[in-house]
Amino acid sequence: DTGNGEQLYECPMCTLTCTNIQILEEHVDLHLEEQSFSEGGNIRDLELAQRLQTEEDKWQRSEEDKQEREEFKKLQRQYGLDNSGGYKQQFLKNMEREVDRGRMQPFEYHKRKADMMECLAFGIDDGKTKTSGVIEALCKYYQNENKDVRHVWLSTGVDHFHSSLGDRGWGCGYRNFQMLLSSLLQNSLYNDCLRDTTLIPSIPKIQSMIEDAWREGFDPHGASHFNNRLHDSKAWIGACEIYSLLTSLRIKCQIIDFHKPTGPMGTHPHLFEWVLRYYSGDNEGGAKVVCTSKPPIYLQHQGHSRTVVGIEEKKNKTLCLLLFDPGCPSQEMQKLLKQNSDGTGLKLLRKFVGSLKEKQYQIVAVDGVLSLEEKAARCHASQVLTSEKIP
Repeated sequence: DTGNGEQLYECPMCTLTCTNIQILEEHVDLHLEEQSFSEGGNIRDLELAQRLQTEEDKWQRSEEDKQEREEFKKLQRQYGLDNSGGYKQQFLKNMEREVDRGRMQPFEYHKRKADMMECLAFGIDDGKTKTSGVIEALCKYYQNENKDVRHVWLSTGVDHFHSSLGDRGWGCGYRNFQMLLSSLLQNSLYNDCLRDTTLIPSIPKIQSMIEDAWREGFDPHGASHFNNRLHDSKAWIGACEIYSLLTSLRIKCQIIDFHKPTGPMGTHPHLFEWVLRYYSGDNEGGAKVVCTSKPPIYLQHQGHSRTVVGIEEKKNKTLCLLLFDPGCPSQEMQKLLKQNSDGTGLKLLRKFVGSLKEKQYQIVAVDGVLSLEEKAARCHASQVLTSEKIP
């Protein structure tokens, strides 16, 4: 009441004052309509935003799934698990490419194909990538070397094998096994274990031998990684497959894991010290050049493997591994057969502590023969295999 008899009506939703109740009702109705419209709009905006977010999340998941599939396929291709064929298929494909490029005559293609098929049928390596006599040449070199080598220990009779047209890019593990086997075949201690393997097997044969080890029960976890199948694939193998294969042949060996650097700048001096003890038997004295009866050592790191055939100890006590690399072609290895007084060819083999800087290394070292009981025990143990850790 304004005091002069005029009635005023105040809007409950704003500060407006009306003199007529009907005007106030219309005004309030406008407020309510406006509010209803505003809320409806907000709801519609929220629904749209949620729908857009849902579509964005769905697209994101689709892209992530696609990327994961591509990465998985890439890894399958990288590790030879993409069902694109194995040694024989790659060999033929690469020879056909050589013919197309004019680097190989058709008659040579057919001859090499026939030779390959014959070797595969018998399960033996064709020997075309083999270099023999390097250890003997090294022994002669070191006996005449008078500069800085105090002692050198060498494995006996290791042939070098390098990758061929059939296994280029993935065959290093198999080639290193061939190198190791070439030494074991010359050691009478292993005659009984290797009575069924008198010649160096071909890569497809080695794949079948590993599959046989898996069927015996060795390393089921590792076997499942390959779907229990290596034959007709370009699958990479590593230390565990080498261990399983050797143990299935009753050859005593161990995997040792150098799981982290033990020296400055990411180096692994403990690895070098272990190899020295392996060859020297903790006896650093004696003759300058020692051709031991020790088999070579399989050395694995991410993406590649090599074979340790010896170790140098310099006069200043530094150590240097001697490695056979399956990536090194025969033409280069054969240079080592020629007597070279300055030893420049040894650059192919020498690896000092500062040269090995991968995060992790694994070795497989052979040390004798297993009884049937010991083999069975190791088969059981390999099912929960854990590598020995070097502190």
